[in-house]
Amino acid sequence: MDSLYLLIPLAIILVALAVWALFWAVRSGQYDDLDTDSRRILFDDQDHPPTTGKRSEDSLPTADPRNE
Repeated sequence: MDSLYLLIPLAIILVALAVWALFWAVRSGQYDDLDTDSRRILFDDQDHPPTTGKRSEDSLPTADPRNE
């Protein structure tokens, strides 16, 4: 019985924190766009080639006037 005096207020505090976190997430825009990510993985983007992390200018040799 003594443990209920600790567990009930602790449960109320945890529920209050969860409700606060939910309202914070809604206000900060976490749930604004729920469809974009699900559609992005279903449909391939055929117009753009995949990027490898390197720019095309990095792979081209540059003209160095000192080496002429």
